[in-house]
Amino acid sequence: MRVLQRVVIPVDRDLDVLKLYVEGEIGRGAQALAAEAAAEDGAASADAVGRRSLVVPVGGRVSFATYFNAFPASYWRRWTSVDEVVLRVRMRGQANVIVYRSSAKGHVQRVASVRFDSRAPREETFRLTLDPFIDGGWYWMDVLAGEDAAVLERADWCAEAGGVRQGRVSLGITTYDRPDFCVAQLAALGGAPEVLDVVDEVLVVDQGTRLVRDDAGFAAAAEALGAKLRLIRQANLGGSGGFSRAMDETLSAGTSDYVLLLDDDVVTETEGVLRAVAFADFARTPTIVGGHMFNLFARSQLHAYGETIGRYRWWWEEAPHTRREHDFAAEPDTNPNPRLRGSAGGLRETKWLHRRVDVDYNGWWMCLIPVDVLRKVGLSMPMFIKWDDAEYCVRAGAAGFPTVTLPGMAAWHVPWQDKDDGIDWQSYFHERNRLVTALTHSPYERGGNLVKESYIISVKHALAMQYSTAELMLSAIEDVLSGPGHMHAGITGKLAEITAFRAEFPDAHSRPSHEEFPRVRRSKPPKRGRGFKPPRGRVNVLASAMLGTLKQLRPLDPAGRTHPQVVVPHIDRHWSLLAQVDSALVSSADGTKVAWYQRDPERFRRLLTRSSLLHARLSREWPELSRRYRDAVAELTSPEAWRATFAAAEAVGAAEATGLPEVAEAGPGGE
Repeated sequence: MRVLQRVVIPVDRDLDVLKLYVEGEIGRGAQALAAEAAAEDGAASADAVGRRSLVVPVGGRVSFATYFNAFPASYWRRWTSVDEVVLRVRMRGQANVIVYRSSAKGHVQRVASVRFDSRAPREETFRLTLDPFIDGGWYWMDVLAGEDAAVLERADWCAEAGGVRQGRVSLGITTYDRPDFCVAQLAALGGAPEVLDVVDEVLVVDQGTRLVRDDAGFAAAAEALGAKLRLIRQANLGGSGGFSRAMDETLSAGTSDYVLLLDDDVVTETEGVLRAVAFADFARTPTIVGGHMFNLFARSQLHAYGETIGRYRWWWEEAPHTRREHDFAAEPDTNPNPRLRGSAGGLRETKWLHRRVDVDYNGWWMCLIPVDVLRKVGLSMPMFIKWDDAEYCVRAGAAGFPTVTLPGMAAWHVPWQDKDDGIDWQSYFHERNRLVTALTHSPYERGGNLVKESYIISVKHALAMQYSTAELMLSAIEDVLSGPGHMHAGITGKLAEITAFRAEFPDAHSRPSHEEFPRVRRSKPPKRGRGFKPPRGRVNVLASAMLGTLKQLRPLDPAGRTHPQVVVPHIDRHWSLLAQVDSALVSSADGTKVAWYQRDPERFRRLLTRSSLLHARLSREWPELSRRYRDAVAELTSPEAWRATFAAAEAVGAAEATGLPEVAEAGPGGE
């Protein structure tokens, strides 16, 4: 039998994440249970406890209808050769074990049960078909203790191995100036020897100035990993450069079947490595296997259950029939509007979680890619950051290699809502890489609605006095129009160029406090005492856009040059509000900084003219540009092209490597 998924418990019994693993009252912790087992049954039984065991108190009931411990049967049914799964349970004490399954509609059925009544450990198995899971559904078990406590020593979801061999994986971690995060992840891997059994190498591509090897905890983490750990020092090539290096090193070594990409600023559930490898081993065709992202600061909250690309506008979207920011630990959502229901609740109570979700891509916070896919479709596009993961999965899908976001495989990551990546230096990469990905893969003539939407967004930024953002968007379009050759050529130095360019814009300069700016002052009181408010309704928004455009062309209120007129919290930072004022103090998404936005009529006129001309040209030249970018993909993503870029970057030297602010290397950002 091959173990597909082990039932696990968080080692520290963290109450913030416990409901992701088990529902109900559980007894003493793993260490106390291990000591008891060692005293009663000897050292051999002690090995069977730990994070795989728990005690169910007398008369208690626990359920494993949870994110990490229910078995996602529909995903195995759809994508793998497994047609029957075996649940293997080892227990002692007095208990009933009941197995349930759900349908794609969330309906629950009792499948089988067995009674345990023995002080000695006993093992029972359940053979469970995957036939009814075409559209969705899970298996799970509940444990009901009797007059004595029940001790679950271990439980596994297994399958007949047949001719499927055990795959091997290399882990690729790209990091920039987060040595503490990275070392903590290395320590977690070192503390999971069963995971390391399938790992050939742990590749840490360090592109920063605060090096991982200099962290106080590195020596201990390195000792636990031993010869499996390899540090690679290279100049900063962003997430796409770091992950491409891990891909290329895995290809060159020629020993692993897969490379599993990990962000440096995540906390990983290490069991996900084993589950990803097992799923990929049994997959009917080479398959990219991605993990979900949970909120690092609200640890029971899931970012998205699956992600797709809206083809007509070419933008990231949650998969159909799912909800963003679902909280598994919160009370079930009772919103009377069924369309808005489902943002909270456990697996059993949340019906849409039972439907299988098919995706277009998975973020590279945790994502396994078969080496066969690397050989046939190449490495990442040289995008630095943003869209590299989505583009890769779309490219692989077009070549016949699907992407599956596998429930039970996940990492905790800093949430996107606390980032300003849509308006800071990253706005260049958002725009350029979105356009390049659409030029390469969009099925619509001239990218569908993308060019129109890009124009509208650039105007909104200009109306909001976010001139640096609007200028970077237009700079990105100019680079796209120059052709695909700019991508490898500029990957090393583009960030330094962007940083220098933004230095001249007031909206790009932030300070930690409002007190570091002149006092808020208005030359006139608010009209009828109403103050500044965002408009409501489509008609009012359109009217606000027209009035805001007219206002941008009027002379400035002299007081607006010397004093901000209003304070705007980040939650109210909307272009339609900002378009009503001449200057404003605007706070950042993470609440740590403030910037002084200042209206500049002349710059607004130039931006409006330039944006109109560039977007018209982009639309006009789209067919030819699309052909050029599609023809260039194989070369841009080849190991040979990347090796030349790695060599060129090394020639620059670590001292001249550009700096990357604290931000995720890949993944969706805010609009």
